[in-house]
Amino acid sequence: MTEQALGSRNERLWKLLLAPRDIAALAAFRVALGVLITVSSIRFLAYGWVDVLFVRPRFHFTYWGFDWVPALPAPWMHLVFAALAVLGAFLAAGLFYRATAVLLFVAFTYVQLVDVSNYLNHYYLVSLLLGLLVFVPAHRAFSVDAWRRPALRSDTLPAWCTLLLRFQVTVVYVFAGLAKLTSDWLVHAQPLNIWLSARTSLPWVGPLLEQRWVAYAAAWSGFLFDTTIVAFLLSRRLRPFAYVVVIVFHAATSVLFPIGMFPFIMVTAALVFFEPSWPRRMVARLRGLPWRDAVSWTPRTTGLASPGWKAWVALGAAVAYGVVQLAVPLRTHLYGGNVLWHEQGMRFSWRVMAREKNGSVTFIVRAPGTGREWHVSPSEHLTRLQEREMSVQPDLILQLARHIARDFESRGHGAVEVRADVRVSLNGRSAEVLVDPNVDLARERDGLAPKAWILPAPDSPPIRLRPTMRTARVDSP
Repeated sequence: MTEQALGSRNERLWKLLLAPRDIAALAAFRVALGVLITVSSIRFLAYGWVDVLFVRPRFHFTYWGFDWVPALPAPWMHLVFAALAVLGAFLAAGLFYRATAVLLFVAFTYVQLVDVSNYLNHYYLVSLLLGLLVFVPAHRAFSVDAWRRPALRSDTLPAWCTLLLRFQVTVVYVFAGLAKLTSDWLVHAQPLNIWLSARTSLPWVGPLLEQRWVAYAAAWSGFLFDTTIVAFLLSRRLRPFAYVVVIVFHAATSVLFPIGMFPFIMVTAALVFFEPSWPRRMVARLRGLPWRDAVSWTPRTTGLASPGWKAWVALGAAVAYGVVQLAVPLRTHLYGGNVLWHEQGMRFSWRVMAREKNGSVTFIVRAPGTGREWHVSPSEHLTRLQEREMSVQPDLILQLARHIARDFESRGHGAVEVRADVRVSLNGRSAEVLVDPNVDLARERDGLAPKAWILPAPDSPPIRLRPTMRTARVDSP
């Protein structure tokens, strides 16, 4: 490629990234995200979830490499959530925006790191969006900061701000769709058949959920929605209809499944695909005026400065971020096997509602010196919610096994061996052994390497639920 051709390509690249776009859409996104964080934090405080999830547990599961993150006792953890509520309001108002965005990202991410058993895909997404907002100046209009500091005001933002947020939301939807490209989901309509069959008591739609074809319709609709919705949202002509589908889809999942704030977060996140001036148009229509007569915004289309080395560094960082966001969900393929079973690479891969697992665990502790043996129930160390999550996730089973070993050693039993009897059901299959019962987990280490002590996934098909008049019956496949 000649130097002239390279220069022309670079010029087109920077014209695309730095072209001014109306700030209104990202300001609206900032407001909506801040409100959601405030509402979610208040819910945690009001319903006592801070105590249940963070204060009462005597043992906390940590992420690999983040075992140094402490769990704060009461009342400090309550103060963290109170601070999140206040900071969310600050974000919505655009008050002390830069400091608010940084503090929100740190505090919100800290809450997610305290205990792995609380991991949820949509809160991981919120952490990522907050991290991106640290670099996106979405406070230069429609904010207290812009009102207090007129020199800060700007009606435009460079196009890369919108493109980066769109990329992040696209990753979520696409990988969530690809995660459903399995025989369990598409051929057997599992785990939706299990979940819908348990919701037949709902008014109006309950009897309909007994029908097996409804589970298949829901499974294929979910797959097609996740894999195609971004393309429709990017189409200017189809975008309004696509957003209505987004609202209906997530409203339906909110009614049918207890998934908390996830639908509201995704409906908010989809706003980044609208035209940058959509809030101005909406306000103008509400006032009964042609939108161009109701606003004074005019984009600046000239004067794009030649990017210096800092711009190239920023572009490199953005590309690296994008590569990581693609590589992290794909890492599970390095492990082989069924990720829904062995869970290696499951987290952060956007496998939303992809599996139903139930398990039971008993730890067998043996003191080699004396030959004494104990059977330890996880409930001696965990809350019920923690036990439910731990019983199907091998790395959490390993963490608790090592904790039990340390507990016995601290009580004067010396070095002990800890084995686990773990039986897990995946998408309604008969329970199978998940962890090699002959492996001393007290001597195993967590890490990124494949875990040889996780046994292969069952190769049998999942169960099929066939309804009777008012109840569901389990048939063999």
